[in-house]
Amino acid sequence: MSLFGKEKMAEAELINSNNHIAKGTSITGDIETHGSIRIDGSVKGNIQSKAKVVLGSSGKVEGNIYSVSAEIEGEVTGKIMIKDTLLLRATSNIGGDINTNKLIIEAGAKFNGNCKMGEKINFDVEGLDGKKEAAPKKAKASVE
Repeated sequence: MSLFGKEKMAEAELINSNNHIAKGTSITGDIETHGSIRIDGSVKGNIQSKAKVVLGSSGKVEGNIYSVSAEIEGEVTGKIMIKDTLLLRATSNIGGDINTNKLIIEAGAKFNGNCKMGEKINFDVEGLDGKKEAAPKKAKASVE
């Protein structure tokens, strides 16, 4: 197998990885991942994913979310930029601007901010695009 083929396989494995921040866990700092992430705890910082972000009903994010797709049930205070589809569940509470290609909002969802959609969303996830080197971020985890 060529080196190029091994690199593609390694990238596919990273994108297919799953991360989970459990209820009762609190993280201060930015999170960057190639794979999907589910948040049931709280994050004070930006979240960047090359796959999908899922925020559970007990989840809370104080920061910006950058991802290919997202499903929000919890609370977000910050900007949400999604390249493909953003789904706001009935229990979601968004305080900030949304920029997405497609938006689905269930009855009962709360959204206070501006929305721009239907255009191609351009942003690079810093440190995950293979071109930029992200500075290490300090993250602090605690269980409440």
